[in-house]
Formats: sequence, structure tokens, C-alpha cells
Amino acid sequence: MTQTTSTATTAGARAHARKQHAGTVDTMRHVPVSTAPAHLTAGLPDGAADRLVWSELLAFGRYATLHLARGTRLRLTDTGDACVHTLLYRADALHERFNAADSVKIPWQAYPGTGHPLLSDAGRVLATIVEDTSGRHDALTGATTRAGNTARYGTGTAHGAAPAARELLTLGALKSGLGPRDVAPSLTLFKGIRVEPDGGIRYTGGTGPGTHVDLLLHLDAVVVLANTAHPLDPRTDFTGSPVGLTAWRAPGDLAALAAGTLVGPLTPEHLQALHNTEHDLAARSTR
Repeated sequence: MTQTTSTATTAGARAHARKQHAGTVDTMRHVPVSTAPAHLTAGLPDGAADRLVWSELLAFGRYATLHLARGTRLRLTDTGDACVHTLLYRADALHERFNAADSVKIPWQAYPGTGHPLLSDAGRVLATIVEDTSGRHDALTGATTRAGNTARYGTGTAHGAAPAARELLTLGALKSGLGPRDVAPSLTLFKGIRVEPDGGIRYTGGTGPGTHVDLLLHLDAVVVLANTAHPLDPRTDFTGSPVGLTAWRAPGDLAALAAGTLVGPLTPEHLQALHNTEHDLAARSTR
């Protein structure tokens, strides 16, 4: 490989590299967070833009791992054709993680939406959906696999042209010392399903650009996201769009949620799970 004149020396290579520092691309993490573009912060609640802790436009076919504190509100915004497979792990006890079955069974609701708790396998609330303008989500089907994507698209590897959700979620989990055995069934945002009377699952797709979902975290959490195709998407081409990620500190929302003033009165099951969460936090704080 022939070097260009500008990078033929160490000094030239350094100068060339430093010119890239202010460069941007369409999909990227914004560091510092104050450089978040206006299209990602538009429409946030009053004051949220001043309390941002994360901003990113995540490309389709890619993953992200976010370490977020209790009382953080995470907004995911569909730019048109996103499909976001979501896992949550308790940051100070990684063995406790999102449980899709309990998150459907305990609230008596198979279709997540505003007010829906995302429960751990210990009966605690990892997060609550506090705002949802999409209404197209899936807590039943799970993630795409390498074998499935290979059969449909010709490849399913994490770095291939059509990465499977499970492969990407595994990479995200590895960033926190977890592995393939820790990648449980995920929650899919922005692509919906419906269960038919005969028990079959019907794919309903998305709702288009501009819709969003807000998750309010009840515990310090590791959030792993994979923006890639849904296993029931009937299209033969691997296609989708980026998803916007913005997170901000909103500790007052926890009290408002418990008081029933953020999303309305909570169900008895949701309240019990909140009590379980707060009880555990109080017990740990006295150690």
C-alpha cells in the first residue's frame, strides 16, 4: 500500500488524524453530549436537553451498550424503519436482568405500551415505559439468530451484511463481562405483532418516522440495544433505518410515577414490583 504524501511521516499522520476530530457522520455517538444535534433533542420535555447524559444516532445493523443510572429517562426515536431489540441488566448485580415472560405475565398484558413495567427475574422493576407514541412492539417473538438470518439473507454474522440481533446483543453483553448464555429473550421496539385466535403470531410492522418510546430506569442498569431486522419481517431484503437515542437525568419522574401522576394510576402488580425494588435498594443502602 502506497502512503500519501500527507501521511508518509509520523508528523503528517498526526496532523491528518487531528483534522478528523471535528468531523461528523450521520450515525454516531455524540461526545461531549452537548454536541447532540437539534433533530435529536427537539421535542424533549422542558429542561431535558440541559440534563442530557447520552446522545446517539444508532445505525441499522449496529448495536449500542449504555450504562445509565437510576432515575435516567431514555428516549428511543424511530427515524422511519427501526427495529430495536432491547435487553436490560442490573448494573450492580448483572445476574439480575430483564425477564420477558414475567414482563408479560405479571402485568397481564402481552402488548407493551405506556405504563408497562419491564421486570427483572427477581420481580423488581428495571424500567417503566412512561411514554409511547408508536404502539408497535413485541415481547413474545424474541431476536433474530445467525442461522435464521443466514437462511433468509445469506449471512447473519455480527460483522456481516445482515447481522442477527442475537449476535449483536452478545457483543453488547460482552462489553460488561457477560456472554452468550446471558443473552435472554429480548423486547423488540418499533415492530409489532398480534396473537391470532388460533395462537399464531401476526407481524404488524412499524408506524413510520417520528414515533418514540421513553424508558424510565428504576435501577442502575446496563442497556444493550441491537437495531436490526425482526424475525417475522416478510421482506427478503435486509433493510431498516437508524434509531435516535437520548437520555437525561429525570429523578423526579420516579416519585411522580409512584404517585400516579406521570402515567396515571399504576396496577397493583406494578406497585408491588415497585415496592420490591425500593425495599431491595433500602436494604442494600444499610449494609
